[in-house]
Amino acid sequence: MARLKEKYLKEIVPMMMEKFSYRNRLEAPKLEKIVLNVGIGRATENIKLLETAAQELAQITGQHAVVTRAKQSISNFRLRTTNPIGTRVTLRGVRMYEFLDRLINIALPRIKDFRGISVKGFDGRGNYNMGLKEQIVFPEINYDKIQEIHGMNVTFVTTAKTDKEAEELLRQFGAPFAKGK
Repeated sequence: MARLKEKYLKEIVPMMMEKFSYRNRLEAPKLEKIVLNVGIGRATENIKLLETAAQELAQITGQHAVVTRAKQSISNFRLRTTNPIGTRVTLRGVRMYEFLDRLINIALPRIKDFRGISVKGFDGRGNYNMGLKEQIVFPEINYDKIQEIHGMNVTFVTTAKTDKEAEELLRQFGAPFAKGK
């Protein structure tokens, strides 16, 4: 069992039940999935960038990345419907907990001048979005072999009904939220 899943079952659920006065263990919010999304705007010009981004995302997550395609044509961007423009991965189960563990304990502390993640990323329904400016904060990426530095969006989908519950859940997992915001 993943380290964070064990922590969730033994420590976080009882603490959340006490703090939010849930009557049942199943009422306590849990992490459903983590979605990583990389958008490559220049993929219309150079398809190799998209292939390397998909390979890097697969290295980071340990799961095959899916190519996302444009839903609309936008002439100003020379974009046609069904052009490949990004990649994404949806993590669930053991891989999700292992990725969360690596993100919190290894990748985030490697960010230069890191002061914590913003609490403004909640969507009002208990989900959290955060952006990473570069993929090289993950130790799986070989710095010498990357073609281009690109960012990614990380979405944490929880069963929490409010942002306060979701924030407390992520704090208990060890998410380093910025102080005073």
